[in-house]
Amino acid sequence: MKTVLIAEDDKFLSSAYRLKLEKAGLNTLMAEDGQQALDLLQKHRPDLILLDLIMPVKDGFQVLEAISQKSSLKDIPVIVASNLGQKEDIDKSLSFGAKEFVIKSDLSLDSLVAKIKSLLKLS
Repeated sequence: MKTVLIAEDDKFLSSAYRLKLEKAGLNTLMAEDGQQALDLLQKHRPDLILLDLIMPVKDGFQVLEAISQKSSLKDIPVIVASNLGQKEDIDKSLSFGAKEFVIKSDLSLDSLVAKIKSLLKLS
């Protein structure tokens, strides 16, 4: 079974992501801030990371940068889910290796699951 690391500080949203992904047959790991996400990545290797940008302790950009510098992690696909929709935020995320950038306010959970399944090559 594939595992998704959800790095999101909004408890309601992270819970909604977790429930939707688990219903879709995926395991989840949860991090409430960027440092927790990096700590989890030292112990676990998820198949995909769903990453918020605005988080306490370390933000999503710092997490992306750290992932991109570790050869054991940089091939894990990352979907950035943020309410920052400025072109420079999107470009910066993609330059650090994110595969997708989605704007939370425009996102349905069903379309998010479809994107994740597509990146993980699941039907």
